[in-house]
Amino acid sequence: MNNTTTFKPTLSLFDATMIVAGSMIGSGIFIVSADITRNVGSAGWLILVWVFTGFMTLIAALSYGELCGMFPKAGGQYVYLKEAYNPLVGFLYGWSFFTVIQTATIAAVGVAFSKFLAYLVPELGNDYFLFNILGLKIYAGQLVAIAIICFLTFVNTRGVKEAKWIQTLFTSAKLLALFGLIIFGLFLVKESFWDENMKTGLTAMQNHGIKNAAGILEPSQWIGIGGSALAGAIAAAMVGSIFSSDAWNNVTFIAAEMKNPKRNLGLSLLLGTLIVTIIYVSANLMYLNVLPLQELAFPTDDRVAVAAANKIFPAFGTTFIAICIMISTFGCNNGLILAGARVYYTMAKDGLFFKKVGQLNQFAVPQVALWIQCIAASLWCISGKYGDLLDMISFVVVMFYILTIVGIFILRKTQPHTERPYKAFGYPILPILYIIMGLAFCILLIIYKPNYTWPGLIITLIGIPVYYGLVSRNKTTKTSS
Repeated sequence: MNNTTTFKPTLSLFDATMIVAGSMIGSGIFIVSADITRNVGSAGWLILVWVFTGFMTLIAALSYGELCGMFPKAGGQYVYLKEAYNPLVGFLYGWSFFTVIQTATIAAVGVAFSKFLAYLVPELGNDYFLFNILGLKIYAGQLVAIAIICFLTFVNTRGVKEAKWIQTLFTSAKLLALFGLIIFGLFLVKESFWDENMKTGLTAMQNHGIKNAAGILEPSQWIGIGGSALAGAIAAAMVGSIFSSDAWNNVTFIAAEMKNPKRNLGLSLLLGTLIVTIIYVSANLMYLNVLPLQELAFPTDDRVAVAAANKIFPAFGTTFIAICIMISTFGCNNGLILAGARVYYTMAKDGLFFKKVGQLNQFAVPQVALWIQCIAASLWCISGKYGDLLDMISFVVVMFYILTIVGIFILRKTQPHTERPYKAFGYPILPILYIIMGLAFCILLIIYKPNYTWPGLIITLIGIPVYYGLVSRNKTTKTSS
């Protein structure tokens, strides 16, 4: 199987930009705005949450450009953390990445595909029970998700050219569909609720008498206890927007397969995150134009885009959004599967994963790493617990982003002579601003939403004994040989 020992640089700037945008846009933008609206309680804060998140993402992407140029190799963020700190910190990121961040995200995106496929074929949905296995109820939608993950994994084992073709096709399709929905929703919808919604400004939703059927509204816990409580509401709301905007860094994992990575990696991060930020903010402006705040906050099953599409296209809105999300999630998972395996490959090269994971097949891709990732994601699909963990892992994801950006400052001192074809934009002000914003987000989650923090921390900390066990095994192996 191992007919080649090095990756082939076949990805252009356009390919990399499509991977950034395609990996970011999954199902989140079609759903999470409902929860954000319930948390912050007004049209103004809804938009500001997405602007804050977009601003943070752009700063991080611009900062990562320096690291991309310094270490244009497979593994991305894992490599940056290892170089800036030590192998343990790099491993803890790779461990969290494999156990939850990437594999559970792949599962969640796959199940989202099957959920919206059920609009067209109900028998393939997540409510269609099939059988029990080891006490777990298995639904048709879970098997559809697994089938999609296996298919995309197989395609990726045939080489990066095949994978990039799928990525370009499906990312282009979902960008066009989203732009079309935004344009129709902003300019051609029959009834506009813009003026009515904009009157809420930055005030709490409770002041407008909006509640769900049970009379419960999330912002109630933030009202009347000061500005810090409002900040807590914003942090809780940003869990959804940050999850929807995550995976932008996936392109860094495939640096070894890019043409001119020292230039194109940083540029693709900027272009991809900028495109997605514009789309996300525009989509939420469209929601505010199409839906009254009450319906935006409490659509059926939080499906904001479905509610909006039914206003724009009354005859086929649900079908249109179902197809959009299927295209979006299919392309998103291809990008996640393509990029994720390169992290495990690099870890294996460092002796921190199974040895065969660090081998390439005849198509110059890490086939074993791809299939191990596939198995882990499939197990998450069966468990049905990925959604809870993804919410809870947002804290850890942002903490690793902070550590990586702090690493820029460390590397400027420890490796001053390493070539930097691109330096962090706005250094040191913008990177420091990201660190402050990220720390504020994490601290507020610890205070107001502790259930969003401790599970991710526990998963990460379990990696410490695993790391030392692997190091000890490697030393024993070397001694005996």
